[in-house]
Amino acid sequence: MKKLLACALAAALSATSVQAQQAPPSSQVQPIDGIVAIVDEDVVLRSELDRAMQNILSQYAGREAQLPPRDVLERQVIERLVLLKLQVARAESSGVRVTSQEVDQALANIAGQNGISIDQLSAQLARDGSTFDEFRTSIREELLVQKMRQRYAQTRVSVSDAEIDAAMEAQQAGGVQYRLAHILVALPEGATPEQIKTAQGKIDGIKSLLDRGEMDFAAAAVRYSDSPNALEGGDLGWRSSDEIPSAFVQMVSNMSPGQVSDPLRGPSGFQLLQMVESRNASQDASGQTVTQYKASHILVRVDEQTSDAEAKAKIDTLAARLAGGADFAELAGQESQDLNSKVRGGDLGWFNADAFGLEFGGQITRLGDDEVSQPFRTSTGWHIIKRTGSRQTDVNAQNKRNQIAETIGRRKLEDEWNRYLRELRGEAYVDIRVGPQAADNATGG
Repeated sequence: MKKLLACALAAALSATSVQAQQAPPSSQVQPIDGIVAIVDEDVVLRSELDRAMQNILSQYAGREAQLPPRDVLERQVIERLVLLKLQVARAESSGVRVTSQEVDQALANIAGQNGISIDQLSAQLARDGSTFDEFRTSIREELLVQKMRQRYAQTRVSVSDAEIDAAMEAQQAGGVQYRLAHILVALPEGATPEQIKTAQGKIDGIKSLLDRGEMDFAAAAVRYSDSPNALEGGDLGWRSSDEIPSAFVQMVSNMSPGQVSDPLRGPSGFQLLQMVESRNASQDASGQTVTQYKASHILVRVDEQTSDAEAKAKIDTLAARLAGGADFAELAGQESQDLNSKVRGGDLGWFNADAFGLEFGGQITRLGDDEVSQPFRTSTGWHIIKRTGSRQTDVNAQNKRNQIAETIGRRKLEDEWNRYLRELRGEAYVDIRVGPQAADNATGG
């Protein structure tokens, strides 16, 4: 059915394009964009590809020699646009929403960061060959994907105290950070022996080019890598040891700046890692203390499927059950819609008063230990919280734990998100309609 809808849409658009192009000049009919790819029930238009290509070429002005041949670059850019279409469609179908006010605020922030007004931003876009409406649409899509990624992180990624303790112990010796880059030769799920052999040959060939000095690492990444960050030269940014997959930590710590690893086999394919540079992480010794709280909560979300009144009615029912003697942890495990804490009976662990927003913080500070709040509203929905403890904590030590928890979470999210994108791409119907092998490019279910 997905293929039929996609093909029908493409046929309709193609027919409209032909009719528009055949119409007499006096009709003033503008021909519709050509289609460069079909993505499920959506399409990537030639104008979208041209704009994205122009952005890349502008970024590489004066360094065009680092870019691959135009047909290879077009294919890389099309793949980015395909992934964006798939993510936007999945976000919208999952109930993720971005309001006009959120888009307006993002645009105002962009203009402010560049020291210009919205009107000046619009004029700048016009000079660059784009329109304000196109830019607004792209910002909305970025916000949608960001929200979906945040939702994904909340439901799929968690960091345990044991992981943080282990990372802190490992960092006692040095606290070194590494700036890394990589080149990926991707493999599909369930790759055949022939596909593995081909990928192995490609990664070995790239390594040989680098060893012979025929190309620098960043240029090779742009030309050959299948990673989403290929056009950034494969740059992975600065990472501490807890942000690097454990299988690679020892290898990276023994590499010199500029050194490139031998080919490595990972879950997404073969890759080469370059250790660009390293540095010592700065240490903060403020010695200040702060009050922290330990609590559990029950959440009933307000969203597209559940109105505020419905959520309020449900949380009031749960409050009545607690007043009647129901066990808080058991009830949270059964009824809470915070999937991250639900599996722990609603336990949120230790946190600062402002960690979950002003409304939440105001409630937790007014409670005594072992007291349960009345239902209250936040931007997420309706909550009941039970405060289970409080303590004075060294700010520096807690900041360190928070930083480590964030870096571990970021690494986990990156791994999970990349796996999710591969699944999303693999399940989609995608038909690339440009390039020498366009006719053989239809993929997906």
